[in-house]
Amino acid sequence: MTSAPHPEHCAEDLCAAGMQLYERALREGHVSGADAETAPCLVDFGLLYPTAMDLSRLKPIAPVAALHRMLRGTGDRIAEERRREARLAEAFEPLMRIDARLTGTDDSPGIHVLSGFDQINNAITEAVSEASEEVLTIQPHPTHIRKSSDRHREALLRDQDFLDRGGRMRTLYQHTLRNAPSIVARYEQLRGDVEARTLDEVTDRLLVTDRRVAFIPASKDRSVALEVRHPAMVGFLATAFDRLWRLATPMYPQAVQRPTLNGITPRQHAIATLLIEGHTDAAIAERLGMNIRTARVHVAKLAATLGSESRAQLGYLIAQSGILNQED
Repeated sequence: MTSAPHPEHCAEDLCAAGMQLYERALREGHVSGADAETAPCLVDFGLLYPTAMDLSRLKPIAPVAALHRMLRGTGDRIAEERRREARLAEAFEPLMRIDARLTGTDDSPGIHVLSGFDQINNAITEAVSEASEEVLTIQPHPTHIRKSSDRHREALLRDQDFLDRGGRMRTLYQHTLRNAPSIVARYEQLRGDVEARTLDEVTDRLLVTDRRVAFIPASKDRSVALEVRHPAMVGFLATAFDRLWRLATPMYPQAVQRPTLNGITPRQHAIATLLIEGHTDAAIAERLGMNIRTARVHVAKLAATLGSESRAQLGYLIAQSGILNQED
């Protein structure tokens, strides 16, 4: 009676017979060629190899070396897929700029998908170059911190060109960026009708030009964006910006210092609000644009100011103190 053929499988789905034989080879240092016939996959995957002194004996490769080799192969395949994605994006970029309404395939007229940082930046540059009245921007904290120096310069030149044409720029940041060197340097170089204000929290990135075109992220890493030209949607986004702008604290050209009330700083006030809502230190740090260590320092100072000895007591004391009812 002939034995059933060995089932085909991938290295990450090693069969039971192969796993048992590989474990035995690792414990004993070798197995016979006859034993390996029950699990030929081990030789195919390079987990067993013949010795130079006795070809009938097979030795196991160390698991660490095997894993490294297989992961390297996986990394190569991933890199090739990324190169393929880049080639596809480059090939389709000029086609994606065509108004999809002309082909009758766009279910959402006025909304276009932009893929890749270069395509996004080019579309923004084109929209700003066509604008003549106003540019509204919301910049969350990671955007300016992580942006490359080349993109800083490109954005600065683009914005200055718009200002030179008589346009007006308004930008919202988080309070944590009021003294950020990159932001301060930006406004030291810009000339024209430009203003900036800050809030404890802002939305994700937004850019609106002349209340006709808007750009919003469509992925967490901001490598995909939506270019919005639908009048109702652009109007909604611009109105949302206007309402946030009225609530924000002026930062440039004239900074307004936010007052400390009864020993509670504005930042501690914002942290107290999030603490009452039950957020963790990590969530508070993310919401307010600071690192977690800074958030914990402010929580500790707030606890010391209110005389709290525990997290639960701190929430109670915040509620009892009435600091959340105080207006700046």
